[in-house]
Amino acid sequence: MSINNAKTRSMIRIGIIGLGYWGPNLVRCFSDLENCKVTAVCDQNYDQLLRIKDRFPSVYPIENFDTLLDRDLVDAVVIATPTATHYELAMKALQHDLHVFVEKPLAKNSAQCRKLIEVAGERNRLLFVGHVFLHSSPVLKLREMIDSGELGAINYISSRRLNLGPVRKDVSALYDLAPHDISMMLYLLGQKPTSVTCSGFDRLNPGIQDVCNLTMSFEGNRMGMVHVSWLDPRKERVLTVVGDRKMAIYDDLEQEKIKVYDKGIDQPKDSSGDFADFQLAYRYGGSYSPYIQEREPLKAECAEFVRCIVDGDVPLTDGVNGLNVVEVLEAADLSMQQGGHRIELDSLDRVLLSDS
Repeated sequence: MSINNAKTRSMIRIGIIGLGYWGPNLVRCFSDLENCKVTAVCDQNYDQLLRIKDRFPSVYPIENFDTLLDRDLVDAVVIATPTATHYELAMKALQHDLHVFVEKPLAKNSAQCRKLIEVAGERNRLLFVGHVFLHSSPVLKLREMIDSGELGAINYISSRRLNLGPVRKDVSALYDLAPHDISMMLYLLGQKPTSVTCSGFDRLNPGIQDVCNLTMSFEGNRMGMVHVSWLDPRKERVLTVVGDRKMAIYDDLEQEKIKVYDKGIDQPKDSSGDFADFQLAYRYGGSYSPYIQEREPLKAECAEFVRCIVDGDVPLTDGVNGLNVVEVLEAADLSMQQGGHRIELDSLDRVLLSDS
């Protein structure tokens, strides 16, 4: 399905909603693009509006989102507000026939995601989700290596996203940090998990987990493991892909982002002999860092949003992509509530329906 662009302009007018931690970065990146213009910014904090106005004098500052919608100022909005507000703001924008970019996660639950997808389709508007790492050169390189067979069959992917803060009070570390790693794993493996288990604990605020361990099971006896925390002494942003031929580590904090290891464990080709003949072979080869054409992922993401509006293309990070990640988050949250019980993804709707 393509996006109808009969009403789009050659210069796309962008409105940025939410100027907290991430919003100013979005204003900067969209302002650097040639085929769009940030015409309005919206936030309830007037001081923050003034700070952005000082840096970007041409933008129109607005405190009320409904006021922004009622004026002919924008063709698309970018929502960088707390997760609990995503659905209401995105729905209002779609109903005003605006294209919508929503920072991760798309919404609080899968039902809200499906409704947004439905309305975007009815209105022929673009619904785009801010899974920024799917626009990063290292992740695209990993996908290329997996598709080429260089790493062999993938056994599992694990990740660690840790730091001391910033602590959120509106969502858990699962909803705040894990969407990045979930989106990367689903993209690299090319499928959704069949089931998830998750555990965590709330040390700082009751009911809001500060540390979470998520395990996803995929078809083909593959796994994805995510460890997130904002109580850790050292910042880590590491994703490890273990194949049966080679292994790769993506460390977002290192200058050389990816390191590939020619290491593995090989089973004997003929295991028909006695126990003494059944020896596993440990392979210790060399390592190398592949060349990666670096680019700023956020700026690439912003450019892709505008390109898809202009060209009428469906992006990789569309509403369905956002739904897939939220389904995992929803199941993981349910698993934590049930003490780490395994949740089957295909039965999640029935479970939530029975609880409502």
